[in-house]
Parts: sequence; structure tokens; C-alpha cells
Amino acid sequence: MPKAVWNGQVIAESDQCEVVEGNQYFPPDAIKSEYFQPSDTHTTCGWKGVASYHNIVVDGQVNKDAAWYYPEAKSAAKNIEGYVAFWRGVKVEA
Repeated sequence: MPKAVWNGQVIAESDQCEVVEGNQYFPPDAIKSEYFQPSDTHTTCGWKGVASYHNIVVDGQVNKDAAWYYPEAKSAAKNIEGYVAFWRGVKVEA
């Protein structure tokens, strides 16, 4: 089962992930919300839409904008709408 780990802590885990462009997108209910803080960062993907970000916080350490998701994905990416992916040192193990 895919899981996301940062700073020694599992922050997401699910067997219902979607893989897009090599990234595992975790469903919203797979996220351990106590480790996530909203960020004001947004980026735009031409075919997926506008991404929003979360900071990951584990044991007082902050990994800024390490998780992203598409709250309102474009039609080509509806399968990942609301799903969360990771980067910036978050290890995703399949």
C-alpha cells in the first residue's frame, strides 16, 4: 500500500491512489490531517488546473509547500480532484 513519509512519520497511506505523471495522488481521506497546514501558495498546470498547497509539520519541523492538490481540477484531471501529492523530500513508498 502506498504511503508518504516525512521526518520519520507516515503522513498519508492508501491503496486507492491515482498515479499521474509519476506522482502518487492520495485520496483526501488517506491524509493524516494533523500534519497538514494550509499554504497561500498556488500554481497553475495547463491541463490539471490551479493547485493549492499544504505545509507539512512533523515534530515542530515545517516542510513548506510539500503537498499539493487540485481543489477544482479541469475535466482531464477530474480523477485526482482533491487528491494530494508530495515532493520536497517527502518519500512515497509503493
